[in-house]
Amino acid sequence: MSRPGGAGARHTARGRAVAVVAALAAVAGVAGCQGGSDGVADGRSATPIPTPSSGSDTTGPGSTTWTPGPSQSSGGSTGPSGAPAALGAKWDWGRYTEFQPYLRTLAGGRTYYEVVWCDVERDQGRPDWSSLDRIAERSRTVGVTLMLKLRVGTCWATGGSAQYERGSKGKTESLMPTDLAAYRAWVRSAVTRYSAKGVNAYAIENEINSKSFWGGTPEEFTTLAETASAEIRAANPDADVVDAGLSSTTYGYGIADALLRQGREADAIAAYNRYYQRRFGTRGDKIVEVRDRAGLEKALASEQGARNLTYLRLMSDLARRKVVDVRQIHFYESYASVPDLFAYLRASTPAGVPIEAWEVGRFDRDSGEDGTETVEMLKTVSLVVGEGARAALWLPLAFDPGGRNSDEPRFGLLEPDGSVREAGRVFQELLAASRGAKAVRISSGGMTGVGFERGGRTTAYVWAGQPVSVDLGKGETAQSPGATATRTGRVTVDGTPVRLVLDGTVKDFMEEQ
Repeated sequence: MSRPGGAGARHTARGRAVAVVAALAAVAGVAGCQGGSDGVADGRSATPIPTPSSGSDTTGPGSTTWTPGPSQSSGGSTGPSGAPAALGAKWDWGRYTEFQPYLRTLAGGRTYYEVVWCDVERDQGRPDWSSLDRIAERSRTVGVTLMLKLRVGTCWATGGSAQYERGSKGKTESLMPTDLAAYRAWVRSAVTRYSAKGVNAYAIENEINSKSFWGGTPEEFTTLAETASAEIRAANPDADVVDAGLSSTTYGYGIADALLRQGREADAIAAYNRYYQRRFGTRGDKIVEVRDRAGLEKALASEQGARNLTYLRLMSDLARRKVVDVRQIHFYESYASVPDLFAYLRASTPAGVPIEAWEVGRFDRDSGEDGTETVEMLKTVSLVVGEGARAALWLPLAFDPGGRNSDEPRFGLLEPDGSVREAGRVFQELLAASRGAKAVRISSGGMTGVGFERGGRTTAYVWAGQPVSVDLGKGETAQSPGATATRTGRVTVDGTPVRLVLDGTVKDFMEEQ
């Protein structure tokens, strides 16, 4: 069956659309029962935490349901025209020369940089901003919006000695400053300086659930966050104050704890194991598969489990009290857990507080380029943005064979020399689609994915747990992401993502299927 061409003619085939919707609904039912090879129907969790969505479902007569990104009630997850695109990446500035050609293709996107007080001001009263000035200027040169993480570190400003050092740069945990007045002055100086250079988002510390990033107490961090927030707003009232962003391995504890508190023991165990499926065996006995309630409760009550839950509650409290404007997340697990994660976040984040994923990637100790990485990258990014994240930054941009993860447990978009992998080409395409667009979640008719709506047209990336046939109208096309050959008319959507270019909105398209 082919559709009449053009958005204006779409509603003339309502009777046929009703029949097709019924067929698609039947397919969706089969997919929901059987799922895919990874145990997830259409890429969605089998046991999402049931929470009211702040987005509104909209249906028409005989149509399937379409769902806007849940945390964005207006304007979509990319914000108003002129705002940065939803997507971006994080890279090693030491390899800027090799990466620059690719970085220019990410113009309009986002990146972040971690600035540490103890590195900037190694000698008290003698700050050196030159390195960060260069990064800010180069970000502007390639057309990428820079965001900053403001960390303290360990030095004369804190007293005490570092207990942890990471990487070749010798990064340490942050400790509570001994002089809050000096800290306030540093924060205000940083925000004043870099707001003038185009920076409008400032995160307070990083992954504080890890002792290797934060050596203070939750109470001390609360004081630090309140202090930094006041200075950021005083220096730039238009800036976003962003929370610390907890490590990816934090959220499985929060998801499981929330489900267990709802009395959903089996779902809690399943969600925990699904979330950490690639972590088992990578950290000794710290993250292990759980088989029953006792095992799950033991994991949640462990030293790290209890610390994770404490800081998850603290992030929610800072957002509730408006100490921060944005909730930041980091995610490196299988895309199958994205729906679980966002169901939990919606339940624990005040309505209207945007969620931004400053770190998104793929952790897999068995990673090797076998063709699955590109598909997983696309599905992960699509789901994160489609579920409502206002930003999603891939990390790392490039694989570093000389780094501490020489077997590449976190997949890069580029080779070490800057040459572009297939995943990098597809990511370029995704970012281009997101520029100036509103992201709309697609989760109906047996299909899952995201649509980027802009100027009356939509670029959508969709896949399905079971094959689904869709009809394209005049001027609409389908193609494999990253490819040039296109298809028209009736096309089949299956587990491999398809890029659709549509005339009209996601709602228009779904109502005609």
